[in-house]
Amino acid sequence: MKSLEPSKLQEKRTKCIVYTRVMGYHRPVESFNIGKKGEHKQRVKFVEKNYL
Repeated sequence: MKSLEPSKLQEKRTKCIVYTRVMGYHRPVESFNIGKKGEHKQRVKFVEKNYL
């Protein structure tokens, strides 16, 4: 397998928009103000264990 140069990697990337649920609506995190972005980074992700 041939390794790609860093410039070639940049050409294949696309922007990923992260959404979160706020007050019943799904909003993109990029539209948040600085304080809300910081709050979003501090959130603890919930992981459900599979008890089957």
